[in-house]
Parts: sequence; structure tokens; C-alpha cells
Amino acid sequence: MHVKELGRTGVFIPEVGMGTWDYRGGADALRRGFEAGATFVDTAESYGTDEIVGEALRGWRDRVFLATKVSPRNFRRADLLRSVDSSLRRLGVDRIDLLQLHQPNPAVPIEETMDALEDVADAGKVRFIGVSNFSVAQLQEGQKALRRHTIVSNQVRYNLIDRTIEKDLLPYCRGKDITVMAYSPLGRGLDRIRDCDPEGVLDKLSATTGKSVAQIAINWCVCKEGVVTIPKGNSVEHILDNCAASGWRLTAEHMSLLDAGIQYRHRTRVDTLLRRYTPRALRPLAQRAVNCLPRGLRRRLR
Repeated sequence: MHVKELGRTGVFIPEVGMGTWDYRGGADALRRGFEAGATFVDTAESYGTDEIVGEALRGWRDRVFLATKVSPRNFRRADLLRSVDSSLRRLGVDRIDLLQLHQPNPAVPIEETMDALEDVADAGKVRFIGVSNFSVAQLQEGQKALRRHTIVSNQVRYNLIDRTIEKDLLPYCRGKDITVMAYSPLGRGLDRIRDCDPEGVLDKLSATTGKSVAQIAINWCVCKEGVVTIPKGNSVEHILDNCAASGWRLTAEHMSLLDAGIQYRHRTRVDTLLRRYTPRALRPLAQRAVNCLPRGLRRRLR
């Protein structure tokens, strides 16, 4: 497993970790991932997976980089302090390696939130501070509000078919030594990526390299400077397949073929707002409706 430095911390983490949003694989499957080198796991207080992650960490804590996220509703100082303590109890640990703000909350002054984050870091409950789904302007505002610490990471959507961050966010993060943690590297399902691969480039590269389509899609992400990724697998088989996406590299020719053959998009601000504020209960219904559309239309909505 290749590793990359987290920001400018001097700490190196696996370039392929494990995400646990909507995770159903159990603690044993996560441990198999640790054994395969993915000693970097990401959760969030809103995922409902802290107890499973905590169980998986038993016997592994000193070898695993643990990241979690605070929900926007808990960005007020008192709420954030309680949230961190609750996360520590659920996870069964005494320190979180990376605490991230799950997404911006304009209703709470960023200065109040960052001040509370610095206090939990100074108290030894958190090693590093990160964010998730922050724009360049929001990163700048967040860093300005910090006095003793720096933002070391930004967790955002990034994959073969959604390259929105390449316009300004990815270059900014690279310039500021902020690690990009790419979530949904498989587009929340390879079917979504295949919809955007009309020439079957992924299958051709799979046959050429001997790697699975998922491994190629994940490796494309980590070939990018300053990017690590956290794919999810709900079985030992899928987790091990994801882990095997590291330790090798697509060639420049392979990357060019993917860039030319995959019909990717850059999301607009409207796209982002719709995804963020669509009620969670309606999302499965919306996805089923999209899946019923012809491939050409599905591709535009992925």
C-alpha cells in the first residue's frame, strides 16, 4: 500500500483507506482491510457506524489512522465539545486522529467553530483539523479563523465522472498542502461510471492491466498529486479489491485514454445545492427514477 503525507504534518497515511457511509460489512471486514494495508478509516457522527468502527479498532488502534466528522448542527461551541466527547465514547478511543467539519454551516460563525476545534486539539482529544465539502472561499475563511492550527485536509467528491474540484479547489489545496480526501471514487456504484464510458475504456484497460474496473477507477484518483481516497466495500471481497488499487500506477497512456474516453462533468453550484438539500428520504426514490432513464439521460444526471 502506497502512503502519502497528510498536509504538512509529517504523518503518512495509506492512499486508499476505508469509508463507512451506509456501511453494512461488519467489524471483521474492516479488520481484513487493516490487514491488507488500509489502516485509515473514515466515519462520521451522522453515519451511525461508530460502534462498528470502534469494534474493528480493538487491537489495532495504535496502527490505524482514525478520521471522523462533526455534523453541522453541532458547530456551536458547546455542541461541538459534547459531540467530540460522544464520538470518543462511541468509538471507544481517547483520541481522534482527524476531526473534520462535515460541511459548511453558514448559520454558525466559523470563528466560534474553529475556536472550539482548536481547544479540543489542544486538550489532546484530536490530533489534526480538517473539513469536508468546503469551497476555496470557505477554506480561506476557515483557515483565517484558526490561530494555532492549520486545516490539513478537505474531504470532497472526486472520481472519474465528477471532476468538479479540478477547476479551482484541487489546485488551491495542492498549493496550500491541504490533502484532498476523495469520497465516492467509484461514483457510488460502477454502473454510474459505466454509463459515462460509451467506448468501454475501463473494460479494455482491465483486460490490458489485469486489474479490476474498480481498481482502475480508484487508482486514477490516487495517481493525482495530493489525493487519497476512501472507497467503501460492504464485503471482505470488495474491501480487498479496493485495497489492491494501491501499490501500482496507471501509466500516462492509460490516464490519457481515460481522460479521452470517459464522459465526465463539472457540477454547477445548483447541482451541489440540490444534492445537499434534497431530503434524505427522497434520495432513493430519485435514484430509482434516474436508473429508469435511457443511458444518455442517466449520464447527464450522474
